[in-house]
Amino acid sequence: MSKTIKLMPLMLLCALLAGCTSTITNLAPSKQVRNASGLYPIEAEWDTREQTVRPTSLKPSVVVEFQSYPMRPTLGMKNRWETVIPVPAGKNVVPYHIRFDYEYNAFGKPQKGSRLSPGYKLEILDK
Repeated sequence: MSKTIKLMPLMLLCALLAGCTSTITNLAPSKQVRNASGLYPIEAEWDTREQTVRPTSLKPSVVVEFQSYPMRPTLGMKNRWETVIPVPAGKNVVPYHIRFDYEYNAFGKPQKGSRLSPGYKLEILDK
């Protein structure tokens, strides 16, 4: 078997990954000072080169344990989303993920997809 044939699956994988890239960037600080409201801002950026994604279908959220907090577009910014999450007074560390649900064009009707960020931790500092 020739080298070209052996490398074909790897070349196809690289081409697929190069054309279908989405990244979620967490823009929130990992440490915030405890405040009286108990609400802490989380902001994220979504970038994609996937041409089939329907931008108007994006539904981002912050997932804390089993609770999901919907995000809204950041005013005046492109591809940025924000929300606040509640943190109880006695809690100092909150693990979370950022999730983007969306629709993408496929043969026939649109399909549903999602991307989940790696895990992050918000540390709440007492003054």
